[in-house]
Amino acid sequence: MPETASVSHVESARDTALAELAAAGTAEQTEAWRIAWLGRRGQLTQVLRGIRDLSPDERRSVGAAANQVKNILEQSLAQHQHAIASSKSEAEDRADAIDVTLPGWPAPIGGLHPTTQMLREICDAFGSMGFDVVEGPEVEWDRYNFEMLNIPRGHAARDMWATLWVDEPDEDGDYPMLMRTQTSPMQIRTMQERKPPIRVIVPGKCYRYEATDATHEWHFYQVEGLAVDRGITFADLKGTLYEFARRIFGEERQVRFRCDYFPFVEPGVDMSISNFKDPETGKRPINRDEDWIEILGAGMVHPKVLEGVGLDPQIYTGFAFGMGPERIAMLKYGIEDIRLFYSNDLRFLSQF
Repeated sequence: MPETASVSHVESARDTALAELAAAGTAEQTEAWRIAWLGRRGQLTQVLRGIRDLSPDERRSVGAAANQVKNILEQSLAQHQHAIASSKSEAEDRADAIDVTLPGWPAPIGGLHPTTQMLREICDAFGSMGFDVVEGPEVEWDRYNFEMLNIPRGHAARDMWATLWVDEPDEDGDYPMLMRTQTSPMQIRTMQERKPPIRVIVPGKCYRYEATDATHEWHFYQVEGLAVDRGITFADLKGTLYEFARRIFGEERQVRFRCDYFPFVEPGVDMSISNFKDPETGKRPINRDEDWIEILGAGMVHPKVLEGVGLDPQIYTGFAFGMGPERIAMLKYGIEDIRLFYSNDLRFLSQF
C-alpha cells in the first residue's frame, strides 16, 4: 500500500483483495489471504492505522471508505469459506456415494455343519415314519444312564462306556452325576413321561473318556430311537431300519442283522449295509473294501427295562436302536477321519 492513504487507494486495494480472494481455491489459500489482508499486520489494517496521519477531512472520508472495504472483505471471506466447505462436502459425498448400477459385493454365505446336516437328514427319515424328536440333558444321573438300562453298579458292561463323572458327591459319598455316555437314558425318561404307543428319536451329544483317533472322539453325536406298543416285533425293527438305510444310502441298499450284546435290549443286533462291487465298473458304493459295513446297534427293549418304568412286558414290547451321525456321514461321503468334524477347518467344512 502507498504510504499516503486516499479513497482511491482504498478502493484499489479492495479490487486487488477481491481478485486474490477469488483465486484462492483451497481452505489453506483462503486462510493465507485472510492473514495477508485482514490480519493484525495485514494490508487493510495498515491503511486503517495510517488514517491518523491524515487531515481531519481526509480522515473522515478515507476512514469511512476503509471501514466499508473492511466489511466487504469480511463478508466476501465468509462467503468464500462457505463455498469451499460446501464444495469439499459435495466432493466427499460423491466419493462415498453408492452407484446402484454397479453389481453388489458378493456376501460370504455360511452353511450347516456336516453333522447338523446328517442329523437333520436322519430326523427327517424317521419323522416321515411317525417318530417324534425329543431331547434330554447332557449331564445325566447314573440311574438313567446305567441302572435303569439294566446296567447296575458293578456290572461288567459298564466298561463298554468310558465314563466322565461329575465331581459332585451326594450325601453317601457317591458320585451319581455324569456326562451322558449315550442318548439311551432318554428311553427311560420318555417311557416315564409318556404312555404307549411311543415312537421317538433322540439326537444329542455324548461324552466318553477315550483317546481320539481317526475313528474315535471323546465327544460325539448319537441318535437313539425307541418304539413301544402292544404287539411290536423284531420284524417291525427290521422294516424300520431297512427303510431308514434306503433313504440315507439309496434305494438299492441291502441290510444285514447279526447278533450283538447290549444290556438294555434282548435280543441285541448290529445292522450292516451292503457295499457290493458294481459288476460293470468294479467300484463299491462306499469307498471301503468290505461287502458289509456296520452302521448301528439295535434290539428289542429288555423286559427288565420295561418293568423298571412300570410297563408290563407281557403286554408291551418295543425296539430301540442307536447310531452315530458322524459315522453315517463318514460312510456316505467317504470321510476318513472323524476328527475333521471338530477341527473347524474351513477347507473341510466348505465342502458341505
